[in-house]
Order: sequence, then structure tokens, then C-alpha cells
Amino acid sequence: MNDDAMGRFPVPDRSEIPDDVLERIDEETEGAGFTPNVFSAFAYKPSHFRAFFDYHDALTQDTPLEREEIEMLIVTVSGINDCLYCVVAHGALLRIFSGAPKLADQLATNHRTADLSEPHRAMLDFAVKLTESPGEVGDEDVERLREAGFSDEEIWDIGSVVGVFNLSNRMATLADMRPNDVFYTMGRGERD
Repeated sequence: MNDDAMGRFPVPDRSEIPDDVLERIDEETEGAGFTPNVFSAFAYKPSHFRAFFDYHDALTQDTPLEREEIEMLIVTVSGINDCLYCVVAHGALLRIFSGAPKLADQLATNHRTADLSEPHRAMLDFAVKLTESPGEVGDEDVERLREAGFSDEEIWDIGSVVGVFNLSNRMATLADMRPNDVFYTMGRGERD
């Protein structure tokens, strides 16, 4: 557990965390080689930790979207929302899953200038609109995604990722969640 995971709320001591939450944190720590600060921070409220990571797992595991596409969505939305934690942490994941060391930086600042396929550009244009102007999203926006080749399930999942990470960005900002230093350097070279 990283005591400096967030600046505005206390990170709970391991002795205060329920066993199932600790088990999930320990699994992540073993797999990653470090404890991502989002796990330390969300442990502040175990019921929210469980719901958030259950939904995160569903978004990344029960979808026809490629993991690279999920991370593209997260980084783009997080850049719009000025979420340092998610830009840095998910930028590292995007670099790893895509093997493209510059892509995360491009998406975090302006996806319109990134070297993207037309379907990915349509996907990210939609993510931006759903983030910045959700009340303006209409049938024509969904149809553009269909025309770009996305299935209804993929469109649902695109919207789900955007929605959850708008929530995540706001919670990370509220908590003053800090990225682990290791995220800044991950995936910067050739494919990790």
C-alpha cells in the first residue's frame, strides 16, 4: 500500500482492509510488480473498490474491443478531463498494448492529430462528444460508429468505457490520486 497514493484522503492501513479487497490488491501487485496507486486509493471505501474493479474487469474482459482500443478511449477521455493519474497510468498501458510509444501522448493532448485509422478516429470523436457534450449525442453519432465498422456490442462497450472513466477521472481528481513513478517510463521503448 502506498501512503502517498492520494493527497486528500487517508490511504487505509492493510489491517483495516477486508480480506477480499486485500486479495485483489495482492494479485495486482504480484502481476504488475508494484501496487498501482488506484488500488491503494479505492481501498478507502471497500464497497466502491469492489464495484469499480468488477466493472473495470467486465469492461476489459467481456468485450469484442481490443485492449489497445479500450486504453485509447481511456487516455483520450482522461486527457480531456485533465486527469493526471489516468493519463499517466493508462498511457503506460496503451504504450504496452499498442507497441506505439508516442500514441498515448498524442491522444492525451489532441486525438485529432494522432496517426489513427478512420474507425479509431470515429471512435475517439464519439468518446470526446460523449465526454464534453453528452446531451448532444444522438442517433447520428451511433450511426457513424456503425458506418465505421463497429457492432452494436462494441458501441455499447465504447460508451461504457467512456462513462466509467469519466467517473474514474473525477474520483482521481477529487482524491488527488498520484501516478506511481514507474508508469512514467513503462512502454517508452520498443514493445515491452
